[in-house]
Amino acid sequence: MPTFTPAFKPSRRTLLGLAAAAPLLSVSTLLRAAEPDLSALSDITGGAKPIDAAERAARLVRAQSLMKAAGIGAALIEPGSSMIYFTGVRWHTSERLTLAVIPVEGTPCIVTPFFEEPSVRETLAVPADVRVWQEDEDPLRVVAGFLRDRKLAARPIGLEADVRYFAYAGLARVLPDAKIVSADPVVRASRMIKTPAEIALMQTATDVTLAAYRWTKARVETGMTGPQIGALMTAATKALGGAPEFSMALVGEASAYPHGSREIHRVADGQVVLMDCGCTVQGYQSDVSRTWVYGSATADQRKTWDQVARGQQVAFAAAKIGATAGSVDDAVRRYYETLGYGPGYTLPGLSHRTGHGIGMDGHEPVNFVRGEMTRLAAGMCFSDEPGLYTPGRYGVRIEDCFHMTDVGPTWFSQPPRSIDAPLG
Repeated sequence: MPTFTPAFKPSRRTLLGLAAAAPLLSVSTLLRAAEPDLSALSDITGGAKPIDAAERAARLVRAQSLMKAAGIGAALIEPGSSMIYFTGVRWHTSERLTLAVIPVEGTPCIVTPFFEEPSVRETLAVPADVRVWQEDEDPLRVVAGFLRDRKLAARPIGLEADVRYFAYAGLARVLPDAKIVSADPVVRASRMIKTPAEIALMQTATDVTLAAYRWTKARVETGMTGPQIGALMTAATKALGGAPEFSMALVGEASAYPHGSREIHRVADGQVVLMDCGCTVQGYQSDVSRTWVYGSATADQRKTWDQVARGQQVAFAAAKIGATAGSVDDAVRRYYETLGYGPGYTLPGLSHRTGHGIGMDGHEPVNFVRGEMTRLAAGMCFSDEPGLYTPGRYGVRIEDCFHMTDVGPTWFSQPPRSIDAPLG
């Protein structure tokens, strides 16, 4: 579960000023948060193997097979993780359209502004027909031209979920007789099943996050704020070779709200510290949450932590090949309701879904959420994070991801043993 907390990037001068204004914080504590000694850390991602040409070619073959099965003639994709997945092209969305067009047969096409073509080609990783449009031209007419050349204009055209409305409207204008449909049966179905190469990159990203956690936890001190702890985690993640995606640290009452609070909470004895962090390695993400108590935990905090740990195992046990994704969430809620939480998504209890898909994006289809009927299959990857939250007090979330194999789920990271050993 990624953070929505703003990054904390104070200058040395700012932190010295804060120390003068905040007696709880020593100058040395503030400076360690801003300028941590990372000399003990080194890049651990050297063995990560990027997605190669053979893997990308296999993705296109699978996509085209799914297109034939769904009766789709071509799929249109805007810049983002799906464009990278199929073509390697790393680009951005703007009012100037760049599109990947994947036909049911043959090589794909990249449609992009004329003056952007050299830049777009820099990351193009598959054989493709690149067609350009000038500033006074309509890019959807270029797309239509490609479809007509491939004799696909009369067949259903699939749009990836992130394609914007103006592109849809433009396509409908230039091809008024075309049937425009969802490309989910192609794009979503392709990306949902990870290959061994993808799983290996996700494992490396998880290894980075765990190593960063171990380094960071040992440096949490009295008086620190959540953003300061997050800054330590971000620095460690970079030093270990990961590209930080989010480093959220929720202290005290802020932990009762899954994405935190704007209020400033400082570490003190007996305060819950809930961290939710992830990074990217070669385009694939990790997502790990850990909760502990700074100093001495109360009996109530220990009980809640143990309940969440059990809830995570309930989800893991329910994640069987062929089970619906929604049934995993149902199993957790049934257990929590026997403890007096809920019912359903109400508080105190578990107010968010039990987990989400993960891969190139931190959140991908499908989710462990009530009513989701997609059945689990080998290669799917999920987070498992059935937290418990009591507003006004505190929350506990333990999150580890797993991937489905032919015989059931396998962890990317082993869940912690106890509130006293949150990192194993």
